[in-house]
Amino acid sequence: MKLSTALDVDMVAHESADEVTVLLELTAPAAPETNRSPAALQIVLDRSGSMDGAPLEGAKKALAGVVAQLNPADVFGVVTFDDTAQVVVPAAPLSEKTRAVQAIRSIESGGCTDLSSGYLRGLQDLRRAAAAAGIRGGTVLVISDGHVNRGLTDIDRFAAVTAKAASDGITTSTLGYGRGYDETLLSAMARSGNGNHVFADDPDAAGAAIAGEVEGLLSKSVQAATLIVRCVPEVTSLALYNDLPVNQVGNGEVMIELGDFYAEEQRKLLLRMKVDGLAALGLAQIATLELRYAETATLIEHTMTLPISVNVVPGDQASGRVPNPKVESEKLYQEGQAAKLEASKAFEAGDLDVGDTLLRKSAAQLREAATLAAPEEFMAIEQELRDIEQLNMRARIEGAGYASKATRDSYHWNNRKRGRRR
Repeated sequence: MKLSTALDVDMVAHESADEVTVLLELTAPAAPETNRSPAALQIVLDRSGSMDGAPLEGAKKALAGVVAQLNPADVFGVVTFDDTAQVVVPAAPLSEKTRAVQAIRSIESGGCTDLSSGYLRGLQDLRRAAAAAGIRGGTVLVISDGHVNRGLTDIDRFAAVTAKAASDGITTSTLGYGRGYDETLLSAMARSGNGNHVFADDPDAAGAAIAGEVEGLLSKSVQAATLIVRCVPEVTSLALYNDLPVNQVGNGEVMIELGDFYAEEQRKLLLRMKVDGLAALGLAQIATLELRYAETATLIEHTMTLPISVNVVPGDQASGRVPNPKVESEKLYQEGQAAKLEASKAFEAGDLDVGDTLLRKSAAQLREAATLAAPEEFMAIEQELRDIEQLNMRARIEGAGYASKATRDSYHWNNRKRGRRR
C-alpha cells in the first residue's frame, strides 16, 4: 500500500485554538502475477412477489454469468428469501457449475420480504464453506427490490450484524433493485459491512452491477484495511468527512474501517483536527497514522506508520498562511457530498422541492471545488456536475423514488468510496 498526506495548512497558532485538515491518499498494490487465491461469494437474493417477472429473470441471468466468471476452487452459494430463507445452491467450491446454474434457473417468486432470515442463513452458510475450504473471510451480496415486512426490521440491528461479519473478514454489499427498496436500510448494511451499495433501475443495470461486484471481488489485493489515528492531548476533536465506520479504541485514538481494496485502487480520506494549547514553538507532531492491512495473495499482515506534524508559530504569522488548494478543493467536494446525502433524504421523504434545493447546493460547492482542483480532478468534478444536472431533470420526470435512490448511490461512491473506480 502507498499512503501519502497533505495538510491544508502547515502552521498553527501558538497556544491558540486552531484547526488542521489532513488529506490522505491511499493506493493498493497491483494484483499478483500468479494465479489468484480462491474467493468466497454468497448471494442472498430476494424472491418475494414483487420480484416476479423481469426483475427475477434478470437477476437469475446475471447469477448464471457469475458462475461462469468464478473458478472451480471458488466458494459460491445462493440463498433466496421471501417469508423464509431457502438454500438454493449450498455454499461450496464450484466443482459442478452446470448444477449450480440449473438450481439458479429453478428459482421462482414467492411471498413477503424477510431479509434478515435470508441474510443470516447466507452468512451462516458462507462461514461454514469458507472455513472448510481454508478461505479467509468472503463477500455476501444482498439483492433486494422491496421494503422489509417480515422478521428483523430495525436498521441499527441490521447494521450491527453486518459490522460483526465485517470484523470477521466478511464484507457485505447491497444491490437495490428497482424503485421500491429501502435505500436507508441497504445503504446502512453496506456501510457497516465495509461493502458497496449500488442502485440498479432495471434488469440490465442489475446485471452490470452484479458483474461489477464480482469483478471487484476477484481483483482484491488488500483485505481488512484499517486506519488508526492517535492524537496528542492538544487535539481536542477529530472528525472524518468520509462516512465510514469509526470506533474509539483508546484515549485520543480512533480506528477507521477501510475494508477491502481492489488491485491498484486509489482512495481519499479527509480528516479534520481541532488543536488548542500547543505550547512550544517550532515543529510539533500532533498525530500518528497507522495503516494495517493483509495482502490477499499471501495473507501476510502489514503495518505502516506516518506522523502528522505542524509548525507552531506566533498568531500574527499564522494569520497570513495560505491553505493548500488541493486540500481546500477536497473539503469543498466533501461538503458537496454531505448536501447530496441530505438531498437523498429529502427525496426519500417525498419532498422534491427541498431535494432540488439541496442538490443545487451540492452543485455550487462542487463548482467551487473545481476552481481549486488539479486537472484530473477538475474533469471528474465537471462530470459529476453534469450528472447532478441530469439527476435534477429526471427527478421531475421520474419522481422522488428514483431521485432518492440515484442520489444515495452517487453519495456512496463519492464519499464513502471516494476515489474508487466504478
